[in-house]
Amino acid sequence: MNQEFTIDWQKTKAVIFDVDGTLYAQSILRKKMLFSLISHYATKPWLWKDILILHHFRAEREKKAGITSRNLEAAQYEWCAAKGNFPIPRIRKVIDHWMFKFPNKYLPACMYPGVQSFFKALTSKGIKIGIYSDYKAIDKLEAMGLHADIVVSSTDTEIDFLKPHPRGLLYIAEKLGLEPKDCLFIGDRQELDGECAIKANMPYLIVEKKPFKEFDFYSNLQQQLANYKKIKHQTA
Repeated sequence: MNQEFTIDWQKTKAVIFDVDGTLYAQSILRKKMLFSLISHYATKPWLWKDILILHHFRAEREKKAGITSRNLEAAQYEWCAAKGNFPIPRIRKVIDHWMFKFPNKYLPACMYPGVQSFFKALTSKGIKIGIYSDYKAIDKLEAMGLHADIVVSSTDTEIDFLKPHPRGLLYIAEKLGLEPKDCLFIGDRQELDGECAIKANMPYLIVEKKPFKEFDFYSNLQQQLANYKKIKHQTA
């Protein structure tokens, strides 16, 4: 499925969103973060291994797509520690600062056009909003001024699976009291988000990558929603 797919809004009771690369442009955020990292560590060369920690933490997670663990939240740090022989307390400190806290101040400027408006339109029509990210997302949503009915991360104890395993999507649908076919999942990576939705038997869309100023994915979806409601009202 792609952005040309026409959603059956009559059957859509919830829209579930991925976060990174789906609600905001990762390319813009990465440029801002690269400048911040260079500025910070240029004067602290003795801490250069922090950059390796960030690299290995992301890389090891990518290698283990779809994996499960008895404690995925802890395991992700253990993977990084094993790769670079880094102490786990240091890994946690670096990741918490540079991945989960520091970037949040940049997110409002990196949000895709139309995201906030589309969220409001869904809420006004009584359509539930879910969030399913491989990373913790509550603070990111707060930074972007977005509200969801349920927020789930792959590292939550109820999930403990990385995408594309469908556990996260199935859990959200269950908690919302819906069947997977009554939900729509929106992500940015076919190999993770798309496959996750396919395994969950859930309709999905992959965000169309356009230059930021030309990005109209969410405004198009909002227009589809508005047109459906208009047609429904006229034929009632």
